[in-house]
Amino acid sequence: MAGGASASGAAGNAVRIVVAGDAKTGKSSLIVTAAAENFPTNVPPVLPPTRLPEDLYPDRVPVTIIDTSSSPENRGKLVEELTRADAVVLTYACDRPETLDRLSTYWLPELRRLEVKVPVIVVGCMLDKRGDQQPVSLEQVMSPIMQQFREIETCIECSALNHIQIPEVFYYAQKAVLHPTAPLFDQEQQVLKPRCVRALKRIFILCDHDRDGALSDAELNDFQVKCFNAPLQPSEIVGVKRVVQEKLPEGVDDRGLTLTGFLFLHALFIEKGRLETTWTVLRKFGYNNEIRLRDDQLPPPIKRYPDQSVELTTEAVDFLRKIFFTYDVDGDGALRSAELEDLFSTAPENLWNEAPYVEAAQKTALGGLSLDGFLSLWALMTLLDPIRSVETLIYIGYGGDPSSAIRVTRRRRIDRKKQQTDRTVYQCFVFGPKESGKSALLNSFIGRTFPEEYVSTTRDRYAVNVVDQPAGVKKTLVLREIPEESVKELLSKKDALAACDVAVFVHDSSREPSWEKATEMLVDVASQGEATGYEVPCLIVAAKDDLDPFLTEIQDSTRVSQDMGIEAPIPLSTKLGDFSNIFQRIVRAAEHPHLSIPETSAGKSRKQYHRLINRSLVFVSVGAAVAVVGLAAYRVYAARKNSSS
Repeated sequence: MAGGASASGAAGNAVRIVVAGDAKTGKSSLIVTAAAENFPTNVPPVLPPTRLPEDLYPDRVPVTIIDTSSSPENRGKLVEELTRADAVVLTYACDRPETLDRLSTYWLPELRRLEVKVPVIVVGCMLDKRGDQQPVSLEQVMSPIMQQFREIETCIECSALNHIQIPEVFYYAQKAVLHPTAPLFDQEQQVLKPRCVRALKRIFILCDHDRDGALSDAELNDFQVKCFNAPLQPSEIVGVKRVVQEKLPEGVDDRGLTLTGFLFLHALFIEKGRLETTWTVLRKFGYNNEIRLRDDQLPPPIKRYPDQSVELTTEAVDFLRKIFFTYDVDGDGALRSAELEDLFSTAPENLWNEAPYVEAAQKTALGGLSLDGFLSLWALMTLLDPIRSVETLIYIGYGGDPSSAIRVTRRRRIDRKKQQTDRTVYQCFVFGPKESGKSALLNSFIGRTFPEEYVSTTRDRYAVNVVDQPAGVKKTLVLREIPEESVKELLSKKDALAACDVAVFVHDSSREPSWEKATEMLVDVASQGEATGYEVPCLIVAAKDDLDPFLTEIQDSTRVSQDMGIEAPIPLSTKLGDFSNIFQRIVRAAEHPHLSIPETSAGKSRKQYHRLINRSLVFVSVGAAVAVVGLAAYRVYAARKNSSS
């Protein structure tokens, strides 16, 4: 593997390098000498932006160097330039140790304070003035500083007067932008970073066309042509494999270069300072500097109304089914933790190890994910973060057009008018006061045992599962638990209910205050729906049915449901495992989006008022029509009378 670098996708079309440091440390002389290749006799206090010739460095990427002043009156300008930098060159004077000390006591901490997160090149200027009075090596001096400030990419000493290492300064700065070390390599551990390994593993699999776990000579050659636009000679392939085999015998087998050998080669390139080789490979396969797929590899931002959601297409679901069975190595019908890690080992990370996915799906007795659980989590991820969902699909091998993996559903508002929906994934908001049984409802949905101790939910939590419907139809239901303290904030947003297919209001049927609070939430949600046009079907759940109800519970809850025009409360006890088909009933309510929509008294009054106005308009229009007909008849009569006379 060999070849030149590719700057595409690295840092736009140009590199902007800002030079900063204490006064009189050689900043301007360094810049002029690099640009003009002559030491200047007269240098202005601050130079205008300086453009280096494009053919100065192999990448042929334009480099603009920005000079700065360290004087207090120019601080605003300095800060502005630093925050716009792609890389920063910090200078000190080789003959003035105090300027070197100032890098760690002022300049480097200041860059951190300003949140300037770009590579830093430390440059000792005026090497010619130091003489031999300081025999300590640069490595000894800089090692403690580089340990403390990992953002330092390189340290170098130079002399503008004697033309020593001047072009190298900006070459290293440009290289640090186009081919940064930090995302690829852990210099302390001397190993490739996990995200780099995961990306290279994906590239290896994509190039292993016959899926035999090794790159044959032909596959290596195809890889070389794709990345570097030049084939490898047979002798070069032999040479590459020999290098690997000598250092790492398992890196090559009788089929070719193994994944271990492929990773070893890249670590070797990086250790030898040839980062451009690995970056060229990564960029040819669509990666950016964060080692994630670039935006141009993903679908464009999805244009949709707030009441439209995103679902996986049949094509994407079929791909996921195949992937599930491919990684179910032991054939037990479930993906255990190690199998899931293997599945996601070509993605930058396994998102399912984090909230909201980590505890959202049903697990088997041995802690694995069934096919339904696996597809449910994908449905949840696509609902909450569709672009990230597609990105992850691509990482794990989806080869179709990224846009063909997802579809945008019809607006919920139109579903209500048409009295039907074609969605396959429904989202249900679960409201209710503390200790009403919301979490127990979510836990029972994903097969969790009833907990003896109460644990308060402090942030939105999700549970997702497949709900079997008549005639073998499967729908995916997402339950989103809204903590009591979050309800007010949620309903302060105009589009709060746009993504909701059904709202469930849970109360503890043994406690009257719990019922009152749940009713208050129901009225607030219904009012919000009426005010914004995002009305949602609502169900009342009377939880803890194993306890004695409060005195007027049945008549109070029945009265409220009748007054608001929704279904009577559904009693259930998660402790006894009596769920009254609640999850099927939620799905049924979502499938009939025009039913079970509550009406508040204000909403009823508004409707009555609109009906009266409409009747009046009809009366007025009928009266006007009668008048027009009468006038026309009179004109006909008058015309006849005139003609007869």
